[in-house]
Amino acid sequence: MTIPTRSLGTTGPQVSALGLGCMGMSALYGEADRSESIATIHAALEAGVTLLDTGDFYAMGHNELLIAEALRTAPAARREQALTSVKFGALRGPDGAWNGYDGRPAAVKNFAAYSLQRLGVDHIDVYRIARIDPDVPIEETVGAIAELVEQGYVRHIGLSEAGADTIRRAAATAPIADVQLEYALITRGIEDRILPTTRELGISVTAYGVLSRGLISGHFAADRQLPVTDYRAHSPRFQGDNLRHNLGLVEQLRKIAEQKGVSVAQLAIAWVLSRGEDIVPLIGARTRERLTESLGALDVVLDAADLTALEEAVPADSAAGGRYPAAAIAHLDSER
Repeated sequence: MTIPTRSLGTTGPQVSALGLGCMGMSALYGEADRSESIATIHAALEAGVTLLDTGDFYAMGHNELLIAEALRTAPAARREQALTSVKFGALRGPDGAWNGYDGRPAAVKNFAAYSLQRLGVDHIDVYRIARIDPDVPIEETVGAIAELVEQGYVRHIGLSEAGADTIRRAAATAPIADVQLEYALITRGIEDRILPTTRELGISVTAYGVLSRGLISGHFAADRQLPVTDYRAHSPRFQGDNLRHNLGLVEQLRKIAEQKGVSVAQLAIAWVLSRGEDIVPLIGARTRERLTESLGALDVVLDAADLTALEEAVPADSAAGGRYPAAAIAHLDSER
């Protein structure tokens, strides 16, 4: 298949219209199959996916090493087309604890040095702090990444979960290619202030959580038992009455999907794709089967009647439960 491309802002690279989020291949969604993960990355590259998204703190470097192995064993032509998007800054303990974020310039450069080594590359295509460090002005953090750009270690600067005011300050410091934000049919908070700001400034959005961590994929069952290592076992939207309510929304989506002859996941991804050429959804497929399904969203055409039906089936703010537990929400500049 031929995957269309979209530009990451007015200053960033051309990337595939769908990117591959690799986090779940290493962390936060229970056990993953390493061989299948690498095969999935290979299949994504073969299909024309160019954007691989990771974080240096996903299983404390495991995800970067996984991507490095996948790139090293991919055909040269596919390896050369791959663009790496890396988040940094999260502080972890040996027990997996989350200990805040560090956006100091010296820390930025330290994180980058380790990522370059683990990924086995001479540059990172898009580099971003995972959460804004409240103790360090964003101008200092972005300024440090800008120095890495000048030195050739980074190509483009991104942000993650940044609010409108922070995005403006960052963009006044250096060119920003994109902001990574959670965006889905049931997660639409960015539409009020953040999305208008990115569009005014010529900055793209790389949308993660487009299937709400599998909740609106059409594959999540109400009686599914999650291991304690799975983030969703602690996510408000996957608990009790919240889960039952949210899966009721999925059934409304399923009716529309069946009428169009597509899967629920394809419908949900296609909705995010329809939001604008400045939005690049990240699909979190961990297997080739899920990857193939997700890529099928590129062939789904939503007309005005479809979009109206989707709005009626899943109105904005219709989800039950927060997208993160309260302690994690407190770290989101985008929620302030």
